[in-house]
Amino acid sequence: MFLLAAGHTVASSAAPGAIGFLVVAGMGLAIFFLFRSMTKHLRKVNLAAAKEAAPPAKAGPGGAPGRASTGAAATDTAANKESGRKSS
Repeated sequence: MFLLAAGHTVASSAAPGAIGFLVVAGMGLAIFFLFRSMTKHLRKVNLAAAKEAAPPAKAGPGGAPGRASTGAAATDTAANKESGRKSS
């Protein structure tokens, strides 16, 4: 009541200012990075679920039964045979 009597209006003293803008902009920036991180993690979960739902691959030559070979061991073995080294 005292502010109204002194000639100040409530609307003119309630300006948000630069600090309010910085707080809102900072929250927006934080939300942007949180959403980006969330989408990255959801992609990982979707890929893991797709791999789990896929039928198991048959083992290739030299592979253990029930394990899928990535091909790296076969490539290393072939390279070792060409150079005459033993595989470890």
